[in-house]
Amino acid sequence: MTDYTEQTLLNKIGEVRFACVELQLYLDTHPEDLEARNDFNSYANMLDRLTAEYNDTFGPLQNFGNCPHDAGSWVYQKWPWQN
Repeated sequence: MTDYTEQTLLNKIGEVRFACVELQLYLDTHPEDLEARNDFNSYANMLDRLTAEYNDTFGPLQNFGNCPHDAGSWVYQKWPWQN
């Protein structure tokens, strides 16, 4: 646990969330890129830690759950018309 101010922690969460979104978009079109997937997983874990730290220190950040893991996994699932 670090000693972030609330605004500093919110800024860091925003930066890491942005990296997750960008990597997720990239993985949608490049699902076999293992380096990008590893980067995504690292940022997703960092986002989990930062969000948990915010929740523990300042209260709930969101009023609903979110799971940033498994980006791009939908590419390997059957499409609705394939069922």
